[in-house]
Amino acid sequence: MGPIGVFDSGYGGLTILSSLVRHLPRHDYIYLGDNARAPYGPRSFETVYAYTREAVRWFFDQGCPLVILACNTASAKALRNIQQYDLPVWAPDHRVLGVIRPTAEIIGGYSKSGHVGILATDGTVRSASYPMEIHKFFPDLHVWQQACPLWVPLIETGEYLDPSSDPFIRKYLDSLLKQSSLIDTILLGCTHYPLLAQRIRQFLPASIQVIDQGDIVADSLRDYLERHPEIRQRISGVSAGAGSRRFCTTDRADVFDREAARFFGATVQSEHIRLSGESGW
Repeated sequence: MGPIGVFDSGYGGLTILSSLVRHLPRHDYIYLGDNARAPYGPRSFETVYAYTREAVRWFFDQGCPLVILACNTASAKALRNIQQYDLPVWAPDHRVLGVIRPTAEIIGGYSKSGHVGILATDGTVRSASYPMEIHKFFPDLHVWQQACPLWVPLIETGEYLDPSSDPFIRKYLDSLLKQSSLIDTILLGCTHYPLLAQRIRQFLPASIQVIDQGDIVADSLRDYLERHPEIRQRISGVSAGAGSRRFCTTDRADVFDREAARFFGATVQSEHIRLSGESGW
């Protein structure tokens, strides 16, 4: 039995981990942020796949039978290849899941107008993963996307809290709403963006609802584990009280600890690890 692995290019996946811990507190978790190579958003498909592949293999080496890619960019650019090509070779009985499909399965139920907006990184938008996945479940739903390349730097530096960041927040919201006046639901398609949610809402009409992914992913994972007891039985901590939490980063642990608290909502103590650039697996 082993912990659930939760991966992100940096800090954003901690918002997903926070929801997982809140909804599924008995499990053990390992979080890894590839901060040394963040952000993933502007990187090529090949690079994101290579980096994510290394991280997944590291989680398997830590004994994780299940890994959650708590990163929209990694889910968009790497998940399918890992599931199709790597898992059958490395560990056919392990599982790697992403954050896009759980959201796509239910997002249409939030909208009355049939028009949904997606705010995400440039890499996620260019992948078109959200429109493709959403249309599998809601073929008549209109999906509008807007890349927000400045938001992750604003969040990670803490500048999003300063009123001087208002023009950069409004810029992308205005660009999205110009695409369709019928948008009544906006999905925060990057795990960093929940930290901006309050600021985003103040620039939007009250009729537009803003959805983040944390609780959606947690509910989806609970349902997945109920449907797949062969995986649930291999995850540690299910019969105990609160499970363990281990935090790792590929960059400086002291910096990670200081910044991660804003995303996770609690103090963390991390350790530095290395991801080899030479897979050889």
